[in-house]
Formats: sequence, structure tokens, C-alpha cells
Amino acid sequence: MTTVDPTPTSLPTALAEPTARVHRGWILLLFSANLGLWMAFFTPIQVLLPLQIERIAPASKEAALAWVMAAGAFAAIIANPLAGALSDRTCVRIGGRELGRRHAWTFGGTVLAALGLLLLSRQQTLLGVALCWTAVQIFLNAMLASLTAAVPDRVPVAQRAAVSGWVGIPQSLGLVVGAVLVTAVFTGTVSGYTAVAVALLLLGLPFALRTADDPLPRGHRPPLSPRALVAEMWISPRRHPDFAWAWGTRFLVQLGNAFGTLYLLYFLTDGVRHPDPETGLLILILLYTAGMMATAVISGRISDRSGRRKAFVIWSGVEMAVAALILAIWPTFPAAIVAAVLLGGGYGVYLAVDAALITEVLPAAVNRAKDLGVINIANAAPQVLGPLLSAPIVVHLGGYPTLYVLTAVITLIGSAFVLKIRSVR
Repeated sequence: MTTVDPTPTSLPTALAEPTARVHRGWILLLFSANLGLWMAFFTPIQVLLPLQIERIAPASKEAALAWVMAAGAFAAIIANPLAGALSDRTCVRIGGRELGRRHAWTFGGTVLAALGLLLLSRQQTLLGVALCWTAVQIFLNAMLASLTAAVPDRVPVAQRAAVSGWVGIPQSLGLVVGAVLVTAVFTGTVSGYTAVAVALLLLGLPFALRTADDPLPRGHRPPLSPRALVAEMWISPRRHPDFAWAWGTRFLVQLGNAFGTLYLLYFLTDGVRHPDPETGLLILILLYTAGMMATAVISGRISDRSGRRKAFVIWSGVEMAVAALILAIWPTFPAAIVAAVLLGGGYGVYLAVDAALITEVLPAAVNRAKDLGVINIANAAPQVLGPLLSAPIVVHLGGYPTLYVLTAVITLIGSAFVLKIRSVR
């Protein structure tokens, strides 16, 4: 369970374990903000960046995409926990009124990321694309750090897996909506990036402007200094072993996910030989999302009612591994359709339940956003390692069959790590 720092007096609302169930309107606004976030994150990764880079460097598109993706993910590794740590210390005053510590980061990250996407749309060189995508990653991760902290800040434990299921759905739905926008409505890369930027603003800002955000009294704020910030980034596995195993589970499952999804457009083009790979990719994304939406909230509610988390994580890993093996053994479009449904279903269960599990092993309430930022390194680091490792596999070490077998193995190992967690059932 989440612990808090002992104090002789009652804890402020910002640090107290939430007990009141959140209402549908709050969940809808958080859902909307996450939808805008993941549209801005995944639509460039899956559609716009591959097309933009293929036009700039067609002869080396795989390696070029890998390096651009790695640069952005490396920036995310640093930006997310740092933004979370600063969010834990933030105090904003407007008209003498002290506001909360999260929404300023949601608002600022949303606006700056949208501007970064507009600038990215105009780039004609690999260096320009890499620099702009890195900036977008920094601002999106500032937004992500504050949004991720909303669940342990406001949602009671008995409701967390269900809410996490709703919050997890935009990770796929955002790509679907974004892919439809940039392949069927706004077909150019410039107009595609612009549409995603506008959607990010419209979907992301209402949560920051219309929901409560509890301020943290100055006496409860961690010290703000470079040395303190750096020291906080290390969370001892010996003192907090459950947190360490949860981090390992997230890292390996997300590494498998990075291996399995990064080159889907190129897989359809060069492995499956699909006559219309962009349309094929959209079909797979739609099926993946349908599978995810079918399982995320339902599995979250069952997990909340039963109080069990680990069994759901393990079985979700098995299902995702089976999907990857299907792609490795049968590189055909009908097989890819089956794999997309299975992968989406497994990932929906994983996102809902693992997200709730992680909130129950956080070391201290005062550092929730920073600790979740450290967890989010396990999301971002695979985006660095995935491209760097998968590019040579695809080009030199057996191609897509080898890549997807490795995806299955890594995912299974990662999901098994959850068995080492002792404080959660």
C-alpha cells in the first residue's frame, strides 16, 4: 500500500490517502486529457514520423527512424521524473489564491507540446526532425507526469483499477483517432501535425481548467535544490523491493511492446507485402483498440472487486506473447488481424491492473509524481532501447520473425516479475 511520511498533525488533503470515489465527470475530463496526450504521442510515432523520415531519407529509413525515436525517448527519461519532482513542489498563486501543484504542469505541457508539433511539421532535415521531436517529448512528458499523479492523488484504492482502465484506453484510442485524422482527413504531414496539435489543446486543457487541484502547504514540501532533486531519483530496491519489481515488470513489458509495434508500418510493407500498408495499419490499430477497450475497464473492475492484481498481469503477458508469436510464425495479414485483437486485449488488461498495482507500492505520498515519473522511465527507456535493438535485428539478425519471437520472450519474463511483489495480491 502507498505509505506517507509520519507527521504529528493531520496530513493535508494533497497527501492524505483519498477515500471519496471520483465521479464520472472527473473521469471523463481525465480521459479526454489523456486522449489528447496519446494522440500527440503515438500518431507521430506510428504514422507521421515514418512518412516524414521516409521522404527525407528513403534509403536508410529504418535506422533514421530509430535514432529520431531514441533521441525523443532519451529526453523523456529525463523529463518525466524531473517534471514530476518539480510538480511535487509547485505552488502557483493567482490573485492571492494558492492553487494546486499539478495543473500548471498539465496546462504548460499541453500548450508547449502543441507548439512543438507545429514546428516539427515544417522540418525538412533529420536533425530538425530529431530536435523538434525531442522538444515535443519533453513537454508531453511534463503533461504526462502531472496526469499520471491524478490517480493516486484523487482516486481511492478500491476504484483505481477501474479508473486506470478508462485512463488506459486513450493510449490506443488516441492512435486510432489520430490515424484517422492524418490518413483520411488531413493527408499531408503538415496538416496532420497541425490537426494533432489542435486536438491536443482542445482535449488536454479542460482537465487543467475545470477540476480541483489540492495545494500542498509549504511545510510539507520537499526541499528544492539540484542535489535534493538528483538524490530523490534513486529509490533503493533494498528499502522498497516491491517498487523495484513493479518497475522491472513495467520496463520489460513495455520493451516487448516497443519491439512489437515500432515497425508495424514497415512490417506490412516489407514483410507482409500488403498492397496498401497505411490502410492495413489503420485496420490493425482499430482492431487492437477494440480488443483493448473490451478488456481494460472490465478487468479493472473485476480486479478492484477481488482485490487481486498479479494474476491479471501474468495472464495479460501470456496473451500478448501469443500475439507476438503469431506474427513471427505467420507473416500474413489475416494472422496480423488475429494478433492485433489478442495484443489489444492483453494490453488492455495489463494497463488497467498494472497501473493500479503501481500506485499501491509507491514509497511516499509527498513524492507521488516523482515516483511515478521514475516508473515512467520504464515506459520511456524501452522507446530508446527498442529502436536501437530492433533495427539491427530487422536488418541483419533474422528480420521480423526474430523480432517478434524476442517480443514474446521479453513480455513473458516481464509479466512473471510481478510474482516477486509481496505487498499486493
